[in-house]
Amino acid sequence: GSARMTVSSREPITAFLPCRRGSERILRKNIRPFAGFDYGLVEIKLNQLIDCPVIDQVVLSTDDDEIIAFAENLPARKLTIHHRDPDLATSQTSTDQLVGHAASLIEYGHILWTHVTSPFFGVDQYAEAVHRYLRALEKGYDSLMTTTELKGFIWSDDGPVNYDRSFEKWPRTQTLKPMHEINSAVFLADVEIYRRMDDRIGSRPFLYAVDPIRAIDIDWPRDFNFAQALVDAGVATP
Repeated sequence: GSARMTVSSREPITAFLPCRRGSERILRKNIRPFAGFDYGLVEIKLNQLIDCPVIDQVVLSTDDDEIIAFAENLPARKLTIHHRDPDLATSQTSTDQLVGHAASLIEYGHILWTHVTSPFFGVDQYAEAVHRYLRALEKGYDSLMTTTELKGFIWSDDGPVNYDRSFEKWPRTQTLKPMHEINSAVFLADVEIYRRMDDRIGSRPFLYAVDPIRAIDIDWPRDFNFAQALVDAGVATP
């Protein structure tokens, strides 16, 4: 195979950061103080993306005037702020609709789709994800998504999913086939996949299992409090 692409010779990598105003579960979730940052999750995430050397551009798509006012004061040439149409920022807006939106904002190159809700996924983690993605492309994968590996007894209503009880009722957990939970820290794919497949991953995504604490996704009030407690305890830092 070819030598790994250098940063200068590859197509640009653009971070797409969708961030709408309303939050039904946590009031002002994206911009309330967190971990000592006055503007909370959005401040942490924009700093991480802007500071990551392998990310060439950052596109923030939001309808939140408070977030826009904050972002406009950041001294970052690589940040573009898109005032999102209110029709694309309701609680009914689907991720599938945002795929077309991202493809309309980013003309070419690779899209790194991420969220402010992963505060512990920082500069080094994004750089490593891009590195893994470029290597995965050389091996025949067409995209990447971060996962949290589940190594336990996974059941659905129909019974066990990742082991066969007719063979062994309670196998040792280390022998179980690991399952992957998508944690939404990173989705990486070429914009052509967005246009061709109307999706943020291709037909052969590389499942990149990352450290579970790095991948914590703040969705519910308990997640916000749990993440803050990890910071207070010195277990995690944004």
